[in-house]
Amino acid sequence: MPGPSLRRRRPCREFPGPKLPRITPLILAVALFMEQMDSTVIATSLPAIASDIGTSPVALKLAVTAYLVSLAIFIPISGWMSDRFGAKNIFRLAIVVFVVGSIACGFSHSVEGFVLSRFFQGIGGSMMTPVGRLLLVRGTPRSELVNAMAWLTIPALLGPIMGPPLGGFLTTYLSWHWVFWINVPIGVLGLILVTRYLPSGEPRSPRPIDFPGFILSSVGFTGLVFGMSVISLPALPIWYGYITIAVGAVTGAIYLWHAKRAKYPLLDPKMLRYPLFRAGILGGSNFRIGIGAIPFLLPLMLQLGFGLTPFQSGMITFTSAVGALSSKFGAQRIFKRYGFRNVLGLGALASSIFIGVNGFFTPTTPEWLIMGCLLIGGIIRSTCFTGVNAMVFADIEESDSSQATAINAVAQQISLATGVAVAGGILDLSSALRGTGLSLSDFHIAFFIVAIISALSTFTFFRLPEDAGSAVSGHHAPAMAKE
Repeated sequence: MPGPSLRRRRPCREFPGPKLPRITPLILAVALFMEQMDSTVIATSLPAIASDIGTSPVALKLAVTAYLVSLAIFIPISGWMSDRFGAKNIFRLAIVVFVVGSIACGFSHSVEGFVLSRFFQGIGGSMMTPVGRLLLVRGTPRSELVNAMAWLTIPALLGPIMGPPLGGFLTTYLSWHWVFWINVPIGVLGLILVTRYLPSGEPRSPRPIDFPGFILSSVGFTGLVFGMSVISLPALPIWYGYITIAVGAVTGAIYLWHAKRAKYPLLDPKMLRYPLFRAGILGGSNFRIGIGAIPFLLPLMLQLGFGLTPFQSGMITFTSAVGALSSKFGAQRIFKRYGFRNVLGLGALASSIFIGVNGFFTPTTPEWLIMGCLLIGGIIRSTCFTGVNAMVFADIEESDSSQATAINAVAQQISLATGVAVAGGILDLSSALRGTGLSLSDFHIAFFIVAIISALSTFTFFRLPEDAGSAVSGHHAPAMAKE
């Protein structure tokens, strides 16, 4: 049973890196917010961009896919690059690449140029999140990791919600170019703060790069992410998506075969030997499918099903961001009192219920009720998101921290993309079975199914012992006091 084996496991020692200043999570969060917001802000600006460069919005959705593909290719090598060249140096380089890509996007005058610029921008984005998390983990005492992660996870929750309304505002009142140019001052600020406040860290000896693994993982993850993007954003015939998903799955299986035999695999499946890391990856992936689906389903339902404008929709969905932000002030106390198992188990179940509640909304539902449910759901999802991101580092050794950040980042990207793809696939299937266009009932069905999938994470979290990750959460079960 997992409980006793976890209790007998010797707690991992603190990471020996230099302790970071308390402002560090906010510094890292500034850069990560820029990346997370930019991945969704383009959605509302596509028609204006397409009109300006002489193409169609559907064709331009390839730029969204190009960004996601870039993330899928380069996230796996982020850990190795951090060890080889220094996490602080790579984080600063990531900001520079992202800002240069943003400038290039703003000056693009063709579909080809815009897609290439988004791909280049994605290279920077692929390094920011995992390397930023690695910097935080290596320089934060275990007992303070939950609170630090609480602030670092804000961008992942606020970005997808704030992106669409901000993109619509900039495009309407300035021009679509400012959707990208706004990243320049934010990036410069982040670069200055990182250079000024973050220590360089200790030199490390990275293990050799796994080139065959890099090729296999690139093809595998690209196939999965590209295929799921095509299903949810059909810029190409939908069968392209299913074929590339199949290619990605087969290549992924080949990678696992390779990784079990390679001396230094790029992403080491042996990392799953850590029980809490394994629970965080498996349970967190199910949980994040719901998080990924909400920013896709809810604005569409409010606009297509309720007849609201993009701005009206954005003002309603923004309530989730308020809930996400407010949860950060009490996350550490909650996990210290109740522990990872109880908070994540009950929180994942409650979060799934509030996802399902969206399936009962109709145009006659009072806005205050919708916003109230979104507020509570945002608080719960944010708390769980923080806990999962802290728990995956609770029982790993310091030497495996770069592997943990890379694998966790890949799992997040794939699970969030899966949430969008599953939601899009349900909408297509439901409307096809009825033989009509999208209707409100299709969105309701999608919310119910996504909620069920997200709720499966509850079983993973409740299998943990009550004192799981106590070195990080600070929670000690009553049974431990007797031992």
